[in-house]
Amino acid sequence: MKLHNTPGYKIIKKWLTAKGYKPFTYQEEAWQQIINGQSGLVNAPTGTGKTYSVFLGSVIEFINHHPAQYQTKTKNGLQLIWVTPLRALAKDIGRAMEEVIFELGMKWQVGIRNGDTSMSDRAKQKRLMPEVLIITPESMHLLLAQKDNGNVFKSLKIIAVDEWHELIGSKRGVQVELAMSHLTSNPSPAKPERGDVASRNGPCIWGISATIGNLEEAKNVLLAPLFSLSAQQVEIESNNASHAGASAPPLSASLERGLGGEVIKAALHKKLEIESILPDEIEKYPWAGHLGIRLAEKVLPIIEASRTTLIFINTRGMSELWYQTLLTIAPHLAGAIALHHGSIERELRTWVEDALHDGKLKAVVCTASLDLGVDFRPVETVIQVGSPKGVARFLQRAGRSGHSPDATSKIYFLPTHSLELIEAAALKEAVGKNFIESRPPLILCYDVLVQYLGTLACGDGFYPDQIFEEVKRTFCYSELTKDEWNELLYFITSGGNALQQYDEYKKVEVNNGLYKINSRRIAMRHRMHIGTIVSDNMMKVKFMSGGYIGVIEEGFISRLEPGDAFTLAGRQLELIVIKDMTVLVKKSTKKKSIIPSWMGGRLPLSASLGKVLRQMVSQSAIGNEQLAKKGKELAMGSRQLAVERLPIELQVLQPLFSLQSQLSHVPGANELLIEQIETRDGFHLFVYPFEGRLVHEAMAALLAYRIGKLLPITFSIAMNDYGFELLSDQPIPVDDSNVYELFTAENLIQDIQHSVNSTEMAKRKFRDIAVIGGLIFQGFPGEQKKARHLQASAGLLFNVFNEYDPNNVLIRQAYQEVFDVQMEEVRLRDMLNRVQASKIVLTYPERFTPFSFPIKVDSMRESLTSEKLADRVRRMQEQLNAGS
Repeated sequence: MKLHNTPGYKIIKKWLTAKGYKPFTYQEEAWQQIINGQSGLVNAPTGTGKTYSVFLGSVIEFINHHPAQYQTKTKNGLQLIWVTPLRALAKDIGRAMEEVIFELGMKWQVGIRNGDTSMSDRAKQKRLMPEVLIITPESMHLLLAQKDNGNVFKSLKIIAVDEWHELIGSKRGVQVELAMSHLTSNPSPAKPERGDVASRNGPCIWGISATIGNLEEAKNVLLAPLFSLSAQQVEIESNNASHAGASAPPLSASLERGLGGEVIKAALHKKLEIESILPDEIEKYPWAGHLGIRLAEKVLPIIEASRTTLIFINTRGMSELWYQTLLTIAPHLAGAIALHHGSIERELRTWVEDALHDGKLKAVVCTASLDLGVDFRPVETVIQVGSPKGVARFLQRAGRSGHSPDATSKIYFLPTHSLELIEAAALKEAVGKNFIESRPPLILCYDVLVQYLGTLACGDGFYPDQIFEEVKRTFCYSELTKDEWNELLYFITSGGNALQQYDEYKKVEVNNGLYKINSRRIAMRHRMHIGTIVSDNMMKVKFMSGGYIGVIEEGFISRLEPGDAFTLAGRQLELIVIKDMTVLVKKSTKKKSIIPSWMGGRLPLSASLGKVLRQMVSQSAIGNEQLAKKGKELAMGSRQLAVERLPIELQVLQPLFSLQSQLSHVPGANELLIEQIETRDGFHLFVYPFEGRLVHEAMAALLAYRIGKLLPITFSIAMNDYGFELLSDQPIPVDDSNVYELFTAENLIQDIQHSVNSTEMAKRKFRDIAVIGGLIFQGFPGEQKKARHLQASAGLLFNVFNEYDPNNVLIRQAYQEVFDVQMEEVRLRDMLNRVQASKIVLTYPERFTPFSFPIKVDSMRESLTSEKLADRVRRMQEQLNAGS
């Protein structure tokens, strides 16, 4: 059916025309595919109507089927599920949808289902589902844990997954994959006959994604349940192939040969302006974190010149500090600026979002809590404080400004230390070349699958053969073997080989082939902890006089004493007492307060940004080497010309690069710089791969192990995103004769296992896996277990599995996650291969260099308070500058 001939399209076109709009070509392409019953992925710039490309398609489809009744028909059942990764998105998306529905005169209802949804609203939804349900991945699984959930989804036409680029590559994305496999299979509640495969006449799937490096793969992962072969079909193809003399296809053959569904791309170019906020003076010996706040005065003119500004900070702790600083230097902004992050209580967050939408605020200091597609049209400007460590994240945040198709997005980059200006130049270069990170999907997350089976068992129960067919159609579990599946079934029914003596792990019962949780207590505990986000326990913060402020991590608050002052939600608070997992406080009048720290504060540098960063450093080397080698007069003319061609950020950093070149070397794109420096602290080895903190941590441990095989030697290790340091009390035997051998990729896995305590790291990973897999109950609300008790429980289980069931899939997953996530083994191997093809430059500076200084400062953070660290750094800078 041609879109333009349908009654639904004509009505929508008339409505858009009345508002002075006309649909984009990509939106019409999506609508055509939707009315054809097809699935796909929409890729368009922020602020160009991605939401309408799918939502209005659903509306058109409904009107086409009810042209005479679309304005009167009520109680239509669930038509559209809208999956969103952030609760903050739900209200804004719902508001936009309700506006359309009202103006079209339709009777559709829009509901929201997430952790903030009240019990009364949930009860209403259970009695009568709205036509549109905006939901998080966790809440979608909670629906699957309800009895008779099949009736909820029987009318469902479309599942839309918003911000899919943010979900893919995470365990929340795996949750979405599993839900898709179930909802699109539409399995019969009756017990299937042996050999039956569940039919798949369910809803179509539409993803909405920003640009990422692996967009086609992202589409394939999302749509895999619709188009991949079932295990039974693969077996049939294997038999046919063997009869024909061909080799049998792998289990994931259908994924590898490409799936159906289209990626619909908007041929729209969103204007983007990127400008760096430059310090008045460049420190030749920079250090992380201190510069940003000193540039706060430069932010005020930007705020004043814009209708509304979002100021993105990478951590919640620093957002509190920035909010207080802005109020201190600009008290006239009190009431016109606000703070927004995930630990602030919901009512205040909602107020901030509403005030942003209504244009009542001049600025909001925020974290990733406002990262994704919230449509705050009054926002004209974004300020990014500190490097976002990734191109995609930077573009995402830039897109929060100029949130309409013809508007220009404007973002300022404010460095937290001088060297971050290189990252600003790298971000500009990467954006200009559309060089954006990929988000590789996860495979074989057994913990999520264990939780999912428990979720299905809480609802109507499941038949293993039927669910195995569904699960195999997901990308994540396409390589799941029958033996692994049977091990998981044995695990949820009997506790596996290691825990079969303990009744509490025999959660699922089998009755006539149906796997079901019959215990109300076990089902309630399971529903309470559905989800894959595991963090330190959060404690509520309340005033003694009443009034909820927000939440704070147990690990931080446990270090405070009564009377200590700290900051939360922009307020100065004084700790009075901790009672029943609640922190009771009063307002503090103390001048100094502690800024809270939350887990996961430091973002690692992405591989894509690291690559461009190395190119920027290489560009900065132009002219410096000639200047050092040929003499000042000879090189000055050509050097000045070369410098003027550099990005402005690299131009202002030339004094720093000149000193780096004078003392050591500025590495080219195909060079690895290694510096050996002797000080009164000992012998320092600095290495600069520019690969990110996680890779450097693994590489430092690996190098220390390999050097230790040459002679007995001990090291302390420090690192940042640009390089790492090994410090010893004796000379470090690294020279031209052995340096390439030390950086080889040969025997990498074995050497990594020896270089770090991989068992201890796996044990810590196992805590998260055990929580997700339901092995550890975190407690009822108000009486959560302390983090150390959780770790102790996980450690005990880890030891039991290691001794009695060492091949358990959850133990294997823990070790694999250490290599893939913690050690970034693939990226580490790529780095070592790159080094082997590069020139390794060894230098022996007489003192710390501009590149080594920030790493040295980072190594001192653990032993010094922030004030003492600043004093110590200032003295070190004075001594080094005096020697320049």
